[in-house]
Amino acid sequence: MKSLLEQNGYFLLSLWENPNLLEHEAFTETLRAILHLREELLSREELSGLPDSDMAHIAGDINRAYALISRQWLDYMKHLKDSYPYLFSHAMRTNPFDKEASPIVR
Repeated sequence: MKSLLEQNGYFLLSLWENPNLLEHEAFTETLRAILHLREELLSREELSGLPDSDMAHIAGDINRAYALISRQWLDYMKHLKDSYPYLFSHAMRTNPFDKEASPIVR
């Protein structure tokens, strides 16, 4: 997760600079949580061997970001289902929350 957030820092910051995206409060809060998590992870040279208190803090940041990302995904799926059922079909078949997801129509 640390390397993923590190590698995508430029992309995340470009989202933060986009005024169209920041008009959506829920998305802004999600992005803020992700950027905070990135900052927390990158500010630690090594993640192994951290005290339990610090691990609990990082776990809280991860849980916050994950919950907000999940909510964004669910809202997006509702939008697709209501407006673009063909896109919704593919999104459900490639669902990132389903380990057995497959783009193959069964």
